Amino acid sequence: MRNKRPKVKRFIGTSMLCMTAIITNAQDMDLYEHTTPIEPYIIQYRNDLQAVNYFYGPMPKGWGFQQAAPSPEQIGRLIAVDNDYLAKLKKIDYKRLNTNGQVDYILLNQKIKRHQDELNESLQTYHRLEQYIPFATNILEFEQKRRRGTSVDGKQIATDLEKVKESVEKEIHNLHSRSSINVNDVGYLTGIVESLQKRLESSFDFYNGYDPSFTWWVPQSYEALDEKLTAYKAALQAKSDWKIFEDGSYIGGQPIGREALNKKLKEEMIAYNADELLRIADKEWAWCVAELLKASREMGFGDDWKAAQEKVKNTYVPEGKQPDLINELYDRAQNFIKNHELMDIPPLADETWGMIMMTPERQLVNPFFTGGREISISYPTNTMTYDQKMMSMRGNNPHFSLGTVAHELNPGHHLQYFMNKRHKPYREQNFNTPFWTEGWTLYWELLMYRMGFAKTPEERIGMLFWRMHRCARITFSIKFHLGEWTPQQCIDYLVDQVGHEPANAHGEVKRSFEGAYDPLYQLAYMIGGLQLLSISDELVGVNKMSYKEFHDRVIKENYMPMEMLRAIMTDQQLKAEHQTTWKFYNFD
Repeated sequence: MRNKRPKVKRFIGTSMLCMTAIITNAQDMDLYEHTTPIEPYIIQYRNDLQAVNYFYGPMPKGWGFQQAAPSPEQIGRLIAVDNDYLAKLKKIDYKRLNTNGQVDYILLNQKIKRHQDELNESLQTYHRLEQYIPFATNILEFEQKRRRGTSVDGKQIATDLEKVKESVEKEIHNLHSRSSINVNDVGYLTGIVESLQKRLESSFDFYNGYDPSFTWWVPQSYEALDEKLTAYKAALQAKSDWKIFEDGSYIGGQPIGREALNKKLKEEMIAYNADELLRIADKEWAWCVAELLKASREMGFGDDWKAAQEKVKNTYVPEGKQPDLINELYDRAQNFIKNHELMDIPPLADETWGMIMMTPERQLVNPFFTGGREISISYPTNTMTYDQKMMSMRGNNPHFSLGTVAHELNPGHHLQYFMNKRHKPYREQNFNTPFWTEGWTLYWELLMYRMGFAKTPEERIGMLFWRMHRCARITFSIKFHLGEWTPQQCIDYLVDQVGHEPANAHGEVKRSFEGAYDPLYQLAYMIGGLQLLSISDELVGVNKMSYKEFHDRVIKENYMPMEMLRAIMTDQQLKAEHQTTWKFYNFD
């Protein structure tokens, strides 16, 4: 044993030295580069909401959490949590917070108030539509017993479920006399019915097999009721006035209207209304056309830039070679960023992006490659028709792909996901906004074009295609939601004015209006990119920061509205009840 003791001491000594070094490094850190005094409230608020939703929602059979529309009881409890946190925020000495802390305070305060508004609106909708779900109370009362395992009478539960089934049957019959129901109301009601089914299942699974009386009496009544609820949900959906546009597109969608659109813009801290954003799109579009004409003339096509674009489309790589192209374009972008000292990409972020092939089914609504943790390549498969193959290859040609590979990987979406997990991750979880998600990535396209990344007129046309496309997204998404354009008009606009292949344009519009995208998502690319470019010009453009310093700071601040990012970067003092005011665009 004596011979071993010195080795142990040496090991302990070495460990202590390592620990001392780690502690010293940690002590050298500026704590508020990684957090703010508001972070604990943000994390606690999020988890308190989850606790309420877990307990008052349909508890799962095993581990996990079930998403479901909240019950009135659940909504009331969530509102109480919101009130509690608003009271906590009022007790904070706001004047002592630095700008980063003020931003977290403002964003949390606004998030809570917006959540309260949504809950109150949901409760009002519930009571307005309660006539369609008179049976809900019986199911919710059964679920209340289940939460803490209250003993139940199996025969009584079966009797109650039979009565609920009869009530559901009556409501199905009543629907026959109704012509149609508003699509939003149908969505709300089907969500409530699904929630009731989950709560019923959760309660049934708790007692069944464990309580002899329950197990003997209830299963058949439960299964019959569940079937009726499924039938009722289908009957509600059949009465929806959800519109499939018979304009040649057969795309579904529901315009939200001017008032709702402008409200959403204000919530995202965009100090422009829908009409002003259309003006921005028009001005950016005109700039793109002027650039396209320059490139077209250099290629010998005069002012016929569409003919020049056609030539660019036909530069597609042979079948099976798209992954090679992606790697080549990625390396080129990284070398450009390094040579111009734009940003230091963490080696592990450069190492760990992957590549997958997009399924033919997904390509129907997503005709171009996408990115994040990996790049998902949209390119033809053997199952596609000749026309489909040609449109996919032409739409994903090397020049169109030049700027978007970096958009999807580094320094774009892949780097976002990498850094967001490591720097102020609480912001990603709570203040997510497409104006930051897509704004950061689009900004890099704008910046790299400005700095000469596209070396030939063909490459400039390729990058300009996407820039025009982002202008077009502002126009067609706003026009649709204002009720001025149908989906087919949006498709025609993309084909005739931007140069999309018809199938690709159809997929783009279908994804925008039938998918799960927020109405502002498509316009957030260009608007968010222009916002960040404005901040960059304000700081880097006057030599207050280098590009490396600027980009490193931005990516580490994580998700937030660009107006709040600017406040942090310029060290502003903000009012606790801050309202959006920043005009980032020059119309002159």
